[in-house]
Amino acid sequence: MPDNGPQLSRVPTTRPKGLLARFQTYFLTGILVTAPAGITLWLSYQFVEAVDKMVLPLIPDRYNPGTYLPFGLPGMGLLVTVVLLTLIGAFTANLLGRTLLRFGERFLSRVPVIRGLYGALKQIFETVVSQNSSAFREVALVEYPRSGCWSIGFVSGTTPGEIGHLMDSSVVSVFVPTTPNPTSGFLLILPRTEVISLSMTVEEGIKMIVSGGLITPPDRRSADQKEQGKTRMKLIQSANLS
Repeated sequence: MPDNGPQLSRVPTTRPKGLLARFQTYFLTGILVTAPAGITLWLSYQFVEAVDKMVLPLIPDRYNPGTYLPFGLPGMGLLVTVVLLTLIGAFTANLLGRTLLRFGERFLSRVPVIRGLYGALKQIFETVVSQNSSAFREVALVEYPRSGCWSIGFVSGTTPGEIGHLMDSSVVSVFVPTTPNPTSGFLLILPRTEVISLSMTVEEGIKMIVSGGLITPPDRRSADQKEQGKTRMKLIQSANLS
């Protein structure tokens, strides 16, 4: 048999990174590891500290543990707030609490300016906090601000009243937030047929908006659902162009 000679071992085609490149890689990796946790802890601390500054001065010294201890108790104001809100909720659940609540609402309804503000805020909180409410629990894709340009929004519900009666078809209210601040945005009144529901959760939609599209959730739809979504988008685009 012919002698093919000694077999040469494979050598790596890439050279090892230099010291500066390794330092840069490790530094960026450290940022990616520590920044999310650090920012989360910092924001949580700021929130707890803000609540403590508002609530602790209202607590008498005899009931404030910080008066007797040589150190402060972070989160004491937040704990007191949670307990107080729970007690208020339990009190308003009985007959006496509901009676006092109706009396207070009748009083506020007679005060100019205040009655409009209170009524609007009450309706908003009842709609959002209600467990049976579908407000802001559906992520949707709408063609905005022009044809061929799509934006992510949150369906806040159907639109009844005067606006709903003026439309020939069923319409919904869609809140389209801005990036990276999702607390501001635009309210769009659109026919239900022009709103494409997405399978992503509200949390995933907010992450995508805040990150400017850097964080995109995976597509969990089946093959049939993907084809149906493409067909519906084509129908919406063709209807808007005609």
